[in-house]
Amino acid sequence: MKFTPHVYQEHAVEKIVELPAVGLFLDMGLGKTVATLTAIDELLYDRFEVGRVLVIAPLRVAESVWPAEIEKWDHLSHLRISKVLGTPRERLAALSALADIYVINRENVGWLVDYYGKDWPFDTVVVDELSSFKSSKAKRFRALRKVRPLINRIVGLTGTPASNGLIDLWAQLYLLDQGERLGKNVTGYRNRYFDPGRQDPRRRVVYEWVPKLGAEEAIHRKISDICVSMRAEDYLDLPERIDNVVTVRLPSTARESYEQLERQFLLPFIGGDVVAKTAAVLANKLLQLANGAVYDEHGGVEEIHIAKLDALEELIEEANGKPVLVAYAYRHDLARLQERFSKAWVLETPEDVRRWNAGEVPLLLAHPASAGHGLNLQVGGNTVVWFGLTWSLELYQQFNARLHRQGQKNSVIVHHLVAENTMDEQVMKVLEGKTAGQTALLEAVKARIEGYYGGHQRIKEV
Repeated sequence: MKFTPHVYQEHAVEKIVELPAVGLFLDMGLGKTVATLTAIDELLYDRFEVGRVLVIAPLRVAESVWPAEIEKWDHLSHLRISKVLGTPRERLAALSALADIYVINRENVGWLVDYYGKDWPFDTVVVDELSSFKSSKAKRFRALRKVRPLINRIVGLTGTPASNGLIDLWAQLYLLDQGERLGKNVTGYRNRYFDPGRQDPRRRVVYEWVPKLGAEEAIHRKISDICVSMRAEDYLDLPERIDNVVTVRLPSTARESYEQLERQFLLPFIGGDVVAKTAAVLANKLLQLANGAVYDEHGGVEEIHIAKLDALEELIEEANGKPVLVAYAYRHDLARLQERFSKAWVLETPEDVRRWNAGEVPLLLAHPASAGHGLNLQVGGNTVVWFGLTWSLELYQQFNARLHRQGQKNSVIVHHLVAENTMDEQVMKVLEGKTAGQTALLEAVKARIEGYYGGHQRIKEV
């Protein structure tokens, strides 16, 4: 296929070629991958400024998206790519292969750094989904930081650089400029641009950092010379996206079972503290209940209701044979979905992506964490159903964008199965309000407890 770049893609290519370090903060669907490959091709074969390129990406993106983009476009077909995936033996074989671009999943960055050490061979590194390196404490960040001085060129790609707030930017920018713009350490960055928010003075622990007056503008000015930010709504004429909340009412017997278990989970916290870790556990249990099943103390699955399965079946019938993409949350969700819908296909490999886009899969089941970045599914259908909701605004937006992106020719319908008077309703409010993070989770759990016990409990973090 011939590549005719949009103006914004031409700008992105120019920035990659021009700058030794650049962050492309481009919305989902703006074609970050093909723009990056086009720039790499120019640097490799026109300018001879690049020798060996490493791409770090989410596993499924590394497996399918980067190789597929090279195959798709005529001007990139000569590029040789080697997938450094699989077992250690398979990875070593891929590293020894003759290629222009080596692509590895982010979980193996530490292994790669340990393997090469000071003999790091990649002069150019592309970090696809740079936001997954937002934690300065994460092993993947620390590993890449070790070899950053040995990298001549680096490109960071993401559509959501600060999904949980500006505090996320420091680690990502450090990988780009080694601390030149936002400081050499995260403590200095926090002290310069943020004030303590919620905290426990007794423990001297700060739970939330609030940007100082004018901090957002100051940070943006600092990084604007090496970061390109573009929103899809400004550049793409995408089909309409229709969001639909499907209220799922539980049968009386299921409602009684649900309420009994919910009270059982919440009862120990009346009049006491609910810390953040406990809140996360509670929220997951309540969401499992809302979906229709819960893990018992022995690891078995106790089914509470099938109301969501019934609602999904109705939506599939309404689709009238058109393919449907379903987001599930838990393993027992997947097992119950597969038992109910025998024709369902689980998204696991690049072949599954191909089959979906070829119209061979009527019902595709996918976990948002494994299908949230980079995968192009817009050819195969235009209907999304959230069987199980997620707390992560980033995963929610990314998953919906698998269908609602450039190349989609039909209006995209996003259905949300929301069990009435359950934790689902709190999560839906969080997603509709585009809020995220621990605070939203804590408030949601608090709301459920107050619903039963009148709000006599306190909630805090640890």
